[in-house]
Parts: sequence; structure tokens; C-alpha cells
Amino acid sequence: MSTTNGQWFPPSWPARIRALASGELSPVVPRRAATVMLLRDTPDGPAVHMLRRRTSMAFAAGAYAYPGGGVDPRDERELGWAGPAPAVWAERLGAEESVARAIVCAAVRETFEESGVLLAGPDERTVVADTTGADWERDRAALVSRELSFADFLVARGLVLRSDLLGAWTRWITPEFEERRYDTWFFVAGLPAGQRTRDVSTEADRTEWVLPRDAAARYDTGELTMMPPTISTLRQLLPYGSAAEALDAAGERDMTPVLATARLEGEHVVLEWPGHEEFTRHVTKGSTP
Repeated sequence: MSTTNGQWFPPSWPARIRALASGELSPVVPRRAATVMLLRDTPDGPAVHMLRRRTSMAFAAGAYAYPGGGVDPRDERELGWAGPAPAVWAERLGAEESVARAIVCAAVRETFEESGVLLAGPDERTVVADTTGADWERDRAALVSRELSFADFLVARGLVLRSDLLGAWTRWITPEFEERRYDTWFFVAGLPAGQRTRDVSTEADRTEWVLPRDAAARYDTGELTMMPPTISTLRQLLPYGSAAEALDAAGERDMTPVLATARLEGEHVVLEWPGHEEFTRHVTKGSTP
């Protein structure tokens, strides 16, 4: 992997881009995924919870990201639900109702699996206050191993998913030339009162709460590696003075998918993310940016 500033750029991309342009490569169908920008208020503004993906990971190794992951087929099951109905989420996310339910469920499930934070409660007005006990950890591990579905977990706990604690923020689709592709919906949420994050993700070797401006500055100097959607969403959080402000703003955000495009100009590959000019790269044959 190479980086420009802190931009994640696998060395395999130029050759795959050329293969796609020549018709030698067929795009992989992207897998649906969800990720959550979990915010915690500080005197200096909201901090966001980030994880550094292990260098052994097949996708985005060593990059900083948010808790999240792929949609499990069982996430489409009916489950205890509070807040906007799946039909409302379907319109907001641009997906069928069952798919929208699964995406929201995956966002809440993956947040719990990768940070120990649970956006659920006994009813539509309350949220779990503490998830640090050994019994919670057993359930979390069972969810990670897929021994337990999220719907069954909520039933056993007498809980409902609090979809009102989430705000849909943006949607990015992995470029067509990538080996592993994801159609990812990004959400924003505030850390529930009484809960705290835990360093429990098996996919990360480090976690931290960081102010978006500090994380962006560390990306700009090359200290932190990030994929384009991660640094883009960090910069989008800069105007907000609290988690509540960011959550309130989520409802007005454009959910049109962002998909990178690549074209050949002679010996050069031009890689662009529409509407995000900072990620444009010009790659000469046999080189990386």
C-alpha cells in the first residue's frame, strides 16, 4: 500500500484500473455495509471514536476507520424497533424496506460488536446505561461469531433497537476496480449516557477518541492513513459544536452514492471521486501516486 498524505491507495489499483478500462476485469458486486461515526461531547467539541484496522486485514489494512461492517442476512429479520419505521428509513436510504431494516440493524449491531456501545433500550424513551459486564461480553462475542443473531439478542434482553439515535450521513460505494467492494451507508450517533467504548474489535489493533480536526491534521501530515470516505466525513463534522448538532444536521444530508471513476488519458490513469476533488490522482503506467 502507498499513501499520498494519509490517503489509502493499494499498489494493485493502477493495473486493475487499466484492466477494467480494457474490458479484462469484471467488477465485483459490492456487499452492503454500514458504519457509524460515534460522537462524544468534549469541551473542545465532539470527538469521534476511531479504530485502526490491523495490518493483517485484507481490506484497508492499517487504515483508521469507524466501527462498522457488512450486513448479515439475518439483519433483515423483524426485531424490536423504536424510532422511525423501516419504511421511513427505506426512503431515506434509497433502499427497499427489508434492506433498509437490515442496514440500520447492521449499523447498531456492528457498533456493539466493535466498540461495546449499544444503541438500544427497554423502550422508545430509554437506552441501556452500561454494557461492560461479563454477560454482555458473552453476548457480544456470540454476535461476532454469528452464533447469535441480533434479533434474538434483543429479544433475550427485552430490548428494542433505537433507530432514532442514528442519523444517516452519506453513502459511498467502493470503486469498481477494487477486489473487495462495499456499498456503505455512513451514520452518525451520540454516545449514550452511562456507556463507554471498549477496545474489543478483533479487526483493530488500536482505538481512540479524537477530535475530527486533529484526526484530519494527522491525516494531512501522513501520520494517519484513511480511505477517502473516512477523511471526507471527518472534514464534514468540523462545523458542529456537539453530537446533537451533528445528529440534527444528518436529516438534510444528500445520500446520493459517491463512486470513484477512472479513465485513461494516454499513459496516465486519472482517478476521481465526483464532488471530492482532493482525492483526484494521476497515475503514470508502472507507478503509484
